[in-house]
Amino acid sequence: MSRHFAAVWLRNLLVWRKLALPSLVGNIAEPLIWLVAFGYGMGALVGAVTVAWPNGEAQAVPYLVFLASGSICMSAMNAATFEALYSAFSRMHVQKTWDGILNTPVTLDDIVLAEMLWAAFKALFTATAILAVMLALGISHSPKLLLAWGVLGLTGITFAALALIFNALAKGYDFFTYYFTLWLTPMTFVSGVFFPREQLPGWVQVIGDLLPLTHAVQLVRPLFLDRWPPDAALHIAVLLGYALGAYGVALVLTRRRFAR
Repeated sequence: MSRHFAAVWLRNLLVWRKLALPSLVGNIAEPLIWLVAFGYGMGALVGAVTVAWPNGEAQAVPYLVFLASGSICMSAMNAATFEALYSAFSRMHVQKTWDGILNTPVTLDDIVLAEMLWAAFKALFTATAILAVMLALGISHSPKLLLAWGVLGLTGITFAALALIFNALAKGYDFFTYYFTLWLTPMTFVSGVFFPREQLPGWVQVIGDLLPLTHAVQLVRPLFLDRWPPDAALHIAVLLGYALGAYGVALVLTRRRFAR
């Protein structure tokens, strides 16, 4: 890899600028609808949920705050995934943009790195817009939310790298259905986004402990509640491990695809 990846990233930014407003609306509309419908609607029925901390303390948290802290992680995950799957696949396979770029001094490794960082940027941009709305609604006023911004950026990198693996394997857009149905959707429901993980069977909790979204939520939710995340180093290490491992696999598979 070389610094040429920055040129690819900038190229994506310049193209996206023309569609920034509709892209922003599309990325934040659905998460905000989820937040309003479930946070205010179901929240009125549920009231508060109990969050158990590792030190044995139990804290009653308004369901709206509980959902907001989980759904913003889900939004970062989805934004990075859509960009690294559908948009990257369009540039690679349909529009042949990658082929054109490869006629310059830019290498394939540069392109993969740029696509991962671009998808992470889109995720962070989306999460920032949603976070601004949450602050305007008064869902949380914790100054520790500045740290949540960094966690959401790392979450975007992690899921962008994972999505690029399937981008390298895909033969068409329909292939991505497997990724969403068999990976993202189950992970969303066992990672503590919508309800406390303690309510799940023990073996499901064990599976959830292995999933990257769980660790993102475990970092962000305490920050929404103005607390320091327990075992923060462990959660960050897991996200970094997923990001680096998935990025390496995506590089190998993408090289193999272009070598055919």
